[in-house]
Amino acid sequence: MELSIMRNLYDASLKGCVSTLKTLIQNDPLILNRVSLYPFSESPLHIASLLGHLELCQILLEINPILASEVNSEGHCPLHLASAKGHIEIVKALLSTNAETCLIRDKDDKLPLHFAVMRGRLGVINELISAMPETEMDKVMTEIDDHAGSVLHLCVCYNHLEALKILLESIRGDIDQILSSKDKEGNTVLDLAVKRGQIKVMFLIICHNT
Repeated sequence: MELSIMRNLYDASLKGCVSTLKTLIQNDPLILNRVSLYPFSESPLHIASLLGHLELCQILLEINPILASEVNSEGHCPLHLASAKGHIEIVKALLSTNAETCLIRDKDDKLPLHFAVMRGRLGVINELISAMPETEMDKVMTEIDDHAGSVLHLCVCYNHLEALKILLESIRGDIDQILSSKDKEGNTVLDLAVKRGQIKVMFLIICHNT
């Protein structure tokens, strides 16, 4: 019986049905606290964040704010999913509930910022940068992963000029040192832009490196 009720909760999250969610909470005020006891790989907040159900997300966060920091089987918190999809109002709600979720890394060591950069979600990138401590932001800029390199390399790989511009303007540390960071193949961000023939990206990097 209780598993059936929990499935109703997930169905409400999937459909964005606020009235059903409110009824379930009214009938069982602790229902959101018991989510982690069941064998679901994602929380209702993961689903609502992915699908862009803002009001439902707001209710879930108000009742059980801990859901904002819970991760699924891939290590994604709801902020990873909302950032990837560009649901900026949900991103704001998640960060308002727990700003530290912007520093949660998934199993591939990626932050929500990486997802926003890969998809070119400019508004989300701005929100994530604002939530991130300056010292962490500069650190993220120079971190190299086993795939695309740094978050700046990602901008070039996915040809997101405006995303790169936002990131470069957010740098507070030694920009020369940050731009000299190399990916696993020995490419700086500028090297990668040259190889890909991205003239505007090359010009942007050179302007920031002078």
